[in-house]
Amino acid sequence: MHTVELLDHLLATAQQLGYQIRREWLDGQGGGCCEFAGQRWIFLDLALSVPEQLEQLTDALRNQPGVAKLDLPNPVRAQLARQSAA
Repeated sequence: MHTVELLDHLLATAQQLGYQIRREWLDGQGGGCCEFAGQRWIFLDLALSVPEQLEQLTDALRNQPGVAKLDLPNPVRAQLARQSAA
């Protein structure tokens, strides 16, 4: 599965888990998940490359409760099982 496809699948997975997605220009300074006003959010930094956005999203979702219960394609499960590059 290509990187962009993995990113799209992980974005859909985040939405299934109840996250709102924001794609913002954060000048390479961050992003990730947070919660405010009772809503869960994931901010993706558009200044990052697609592989970097994929890694950012993978890190945010990897340990989320409920992700193991979802019916996910094998490449998506494999991506979530990978160790962080950092």
